Amino acid sequence: MERPCRACPGSCSPPPGAVMPPGRQGIPVRTSSLPLFSDAMPAPTQLFFPLIRNCELSRIYGTACYCHHKHLCCSPTYIPQNRLRYTPHPAYATFCRPRENWWQYTQGRRYASTPQKFYLTPPQVNSILKANEYSFKVPEFDGKNVSSILGFDSNQLPANAPIEDRRSAATCLQTRGMLLGVFDGHAGCACSQAVSERLFYYIAVSLLPHETLLEIENAVESGRALLPILQWHKHPNDYFSKEASKLYFNSLRTYWQELIDLNTGESADIDVKEALINAFKRLDNDISLEAQVGDPNSFLNYLVLRVAFSGATACVAHVDGVDLHVANTGDSRAMLGVQEEDGSWSAVTLSNDHNAQNERELERLKLEHPKNEAKSVVKQDRLLGLLMPFRAFGDVKFKWSIDLQKRVIESGPDQLNDNEYTKFIPPNYHTPPYLTAEPEVTYHRLRPQDKFLVLATDGLWETMHRQDVVRIVGEYLTGMHQQQPIAVGGYKVTLGQMHGLLTERRAKMSSVFEDQNAATHLIRHAVGNNEFGAVDHERLSKMLSLPEELARMYRDDITIIVVQFNSHVVGAYQNQEQ
Repeated sequence: MERPCRACPGSCSPPPGAVMPPGRQGIPVRTSSLPLFSDAMPAPTQLFFPLIRNCELSRIYGTACYCHHKHLCCSPTYIPQNRLRYTPHPAYATFCRPRENWWQYTQGRRYASTPQKFYLTPPQVNSILKANEYSFKVPEFDGKNVSSILGFDSNQLPANAPIEDRRSAATCLQTRGMLLGVFDGHAGCACSQAVSERLFYYIAVSLLPHETLLEIENAVESGRALLPILQWHKHPNDYFSKEASKLYFNSLRTYWQELIDLNTGESADIDVKEALINAFKRLDNDISLEAQVGDPNSFLNYLVLRVAFSGATACVAHVDGVDLHVANTGDSRAMLGVQEEDGSWSAVTLSNDHNAQNERELERLKLEHPKNEAKSVVKQDRLLGLLMPFRAFGDVKFKWSIDLQKRVIESGPDQLNDNEYTKFIPPNYHTPPYLTAEPEVTYHRLRPQDKFLVLATDGLWETMHRQDVVRIVGEYLTGMHQQQPIAVGGYKVTLGQMHGLLTERRAKMSSVFEDQNAATHLIRHAVGNNEFGAVDHERLSKMLSLPEELARMYRDDITIIVVQFNSHVVGAYQNQEQ
C-alpha cells in the first residue's frame, strides 16, 4: 500500500521526457528534493539504529537491500501529488524535481537486476524495532497523590532521515498530573524538536497557582535555585537543545510574569482546558516573535528561523486522577481503549483531525476569510492547495503578512535568503493568517473499563484502523490474544495457510511475548501485518530493510505512546463520589 509522503515537497514522478531503462518501470524512487533547510537540526546519530554496533548496519544493508523490486512487500507506483504531505507550487516545481538520470542513482545503490532473497534476521529486526523504545512505571503513590496511571510505553520508527517526529512525557511536580505528547514535524524537524522541549513547560506554568508563580519569579530575581516544575521521562535519544536553553527560558519567564500581572492573587481553581489552549497559543506566538526579533548569535538566529519556517502538529494528554484532557492541533490522534463486559475491545476517539476530512474545520476556515476566497482557501484538500493539516505550530509562511516574510528573509542569514522555499509565497495569499496552533481540547472522565490511551502520529493511523489498534494493544496487555478465534476476514484460506497461522500462534505462546513494550508491539503489527492481521516476518524484514530513498514512499515516521490506567484507582475515585 502506498504511504502518503508527509515531508517531501517535490513530485515523485520522473522528470519530463525521461526514458525509463529496461526493467525499471514501476520502481518507486525517492525524489532528490531538499528539506526546508539542507542542514536542518540533526537528530543524534544513534537515533535510528543505536543498538546495531560494530558496522552491523552496513552488513545488514549490504545484504537486505539487494531485493529486486518484485520481491518488495508492496508494488507501489509513484505517489501522486495529491498524496504528498506538502505539494509544491508550479512556481518552484523545478526546484523539487528528482535529479536527472535517477535510475543511475538507484543503480549506484546496487539494486540487483535478478531476484534475490536477503532478509533481516529476527534479532536484526528486533534491534531496529526496539532501538527507540522506552517504558516508565509510575509509583502508585508519589508522596502526594495516588496515580491513576500504571505506566506508559513509547517508541518511534523513522521513515524520514532524520526522523521528524518527537515525543515527550513528564510529571508535573508543582501541580498534580502527568503530561504526555507526540509531535509530528513537516518541512524538517526543527519545529517539532522545539515544541517537544518547550510546550510542557508552558502548560505547567499555565497550571500553576499565583503564589507559586510569585515564588518562582522571586527565586529568579534573587538568584536562588528554582523550584523544579517538571520531571522528564526521556529516552537517551530524546535530547534538548542546550544552545537555545537561555532563549527559551527568557521567553517562558516573560510568559509567567504576564500571568502574575494578570492574576489578582485570589484563590481560584485553574481551568485545565483554558490553560492548555493558552499554552499552545503562547508558545506558537513566541516561536513567531523570536524569529522576527532575531538573535545576535548567528547560530541561534538561524535556529529560530528554521523553527518558525518549518512546522509541527501536536497531540497532548494531561492526566490528573480521573480527569483526562486531550489537546490536539493537527492530525495526530488520541484513542481510548475500552474493555467491554464481554472482554471485547472498543475504541473511543478523543481527538479530531484538523484537515479537509473534517467538515467543521472546512467551515471554520471559510468563515475566517472573505467569501471571495471560499474556493481558494482549501484546494485539493489542502490549505491554499499546499498544506495538509489545517492547524500547526510554526509554518509562518501561512501566518505572516507578505511584507513581514520578505523583511525577515532579507535581513536573515544567507542560508535563509538563498533558500527557494522560504522566498516562495503561497498562491492566493490575501488575508493571513490562514493557519493557527490553537488546540481543540477534549475532556473525558476515566472509568474502570477505560484501560489505556494511545497517542500516535498519523504514521500509525494511515497504516491501521483505530479498532485494530485498540484490539492489538488490549490483547497484548491482557494476554488474551491466544484465546481468540483466528479471523481470516473473508479470505479463502487453504488448510496449509490455516496450519501456518496456528503454528505461528503456538510459537508465540511458547515464547510468551517477543515484545516487552506495547508501543513496539503495535509498530511491529503496523509495519509487518499481512492480510490476516498476523505479523509476517518476511514482510516486516523487507519493510525495515528499505533504504531511506524508498522507505518514505511506503510509510511515514511512526511515534506511539501507550498509557496504561490503574483500574483499581480509577474505581476508587468513582466510589468516593457516590
